Amino acid sequence: MTTFVDRVELHVAAGNGGHGCASVHREKFKPLGGPNGGNGGRGGDVVLVVDNGVTTLLDYHHGPHRKAVNGKPGEGDHRSGKDGGNLVLPVPDGTVVLDKRGEVLADMVGQGTAFVAARGGRGGLGNAALASARRKAPGFALLGEPGEDDDVVLELKTVADVALVGYPSAGKSSLISVMSAAKPKIADYPFTTLVPNLGVVTAGSTVYTIADVPGLVEGASEGRGLGLEFLRHVERCSVLVHVLDCATLESQRDPLSDLDAIERELDRYGGGLNDRPRVVALNKVDIPDGRELAEMVRPDLEARGYQVFEVSAIAHQGLNDLSYALASIIEEARAARPAQEATRIVIRPKPVDDAGFTVTKEGDIFRVRGEKPERWVRQTDFNNDEAVGYLADRLNRLGVEDALVKAGAREGDGVAIGPEDNAVVFDFEPSVAAGAEMLGRRGEDHRMDAPRPAAQRRRDHEAARAEALGHTPDDEYDDFDPFA
Repeated sequence: MTTFVDRVELHVAAGNGGHGCASVHREKFKPLGGPNGGNGGRGGDVVLVVDNGVTTLLDYHHGPHRKAVNGKPGEGDHRSGKDGGNLVLPVPDGTVVLDKRGEVLADMVGQGTAFVAARGGRGGLGNAALASARRKAPGFALLGEPGEDDDVVLELKTVADVALVGYPSAGKSSLISVMSAAKPKIADYPFTTLVPNLGVVTAGSTVYTIADVPGLVEGASEGRGLGLEFLRHVERCSVLVHVLDCATLESQRDPLSDLDAIERELDRYGGGLNDRPRVVALNKVDIPDGRELAEMVRPDLEARGYQVFEVSAIAHQGLNDLSYALASIIEEARAARPAQEATRIVIRPKPVDDAGFTVTKEGDIFRVRGEKPERWVRQTDFNNDEAVGYLADRLNRLGVEDALVKAGAREGDGVAIGPEDNAVVFDFEPSVAAGAEMLGRRGEDHRMDAPRPAAQRRRDHEAARAEALGHTPDDEYDDFDPFA
């Protein structure tokens, strides 16, 4: 059974906002109690939070669909709906959040780091909040907005100071088991290590973490072996340790050729590893042939600029020198890092003259895009004439009608508000003075009773076509005999 997962696709859905309530206060001897509908509650967010107690993404591999709680609708007597609770999803330290195109949305490092993956929808206003001096008793309320729905990719990059790389069965797991308290599986066959292992090492006053990944082989960048799939776990390291097997039983292999092959695969992988300092650990020198081979290749490795250590995980030889040398390199890397500053909140107010929308012509349709118009459309109950009239008033005050006229829109032209896959389309009808004086009973708007120009033009076109053909639309029924 899978126990370690370092990449998942997560489907997150925030909570929907609760609908506002349209209610009128009713009490004996108080015939004009006024509107008292409460507002809807806000939908819950989906929040990713770093938790050091979590080490894998296994839970999201088995349950990739996560949804926050919806906001409650408002009620009468000015009772607002309850906000939906946020859905907090713990993730391991070092998790990278990407969108479906592969762009990084957040790099989550450090306990408590949070990222809102999906924001909850706003709650709709009740008719009490919509009342004004001219519209004293609105017969409608605003709908709650739907919450954001998105797919994100979570990739785990282990936060370690030292990364052990090398061929399968080079002794990486043995080294990490004797240098730290980690207890990885160790066996005498290739690819014993199937998942990255992480251990903590103490060298004097320096404490650092060390990780090893499944072994690399020639052609790993083309999909051979297992190691390339897990190389993301060494991207955050401060130093790379090449663990070279000096007692391999394969005649075509030697430490120098192994080092060259691994460096080629690291270069093809990229990930910013080319500038990391390298250390070479010649392993298995407790074997006589291994000791001789290590002494033979050491001058060549030092000539290349590598710091070389002859070690044996079985005999515990050379481990202290290697451990303290790594601690020295890590201390230098930590000292060179810039001081981590507290997160600064940057406020970027919108320009005063920014209308917040755009009008573009797409064929025969004029499309309106903007945060405010699209939100207002989502909050409108189109089964209520008064709510539709209220939307028209808001769009008119925002300047949408003037912008459509400047863009060349004429009465009866099609207007779409919103994206192509989820837009509200209607015929453009320039309004005259709009306001509460045009409204009749609650829930009605006399502007909805006016004939639609586009519909009238279609009827005129059909009549002209019928006249050109020499008959009326009812002629086809003149000779119809139901008893024939």
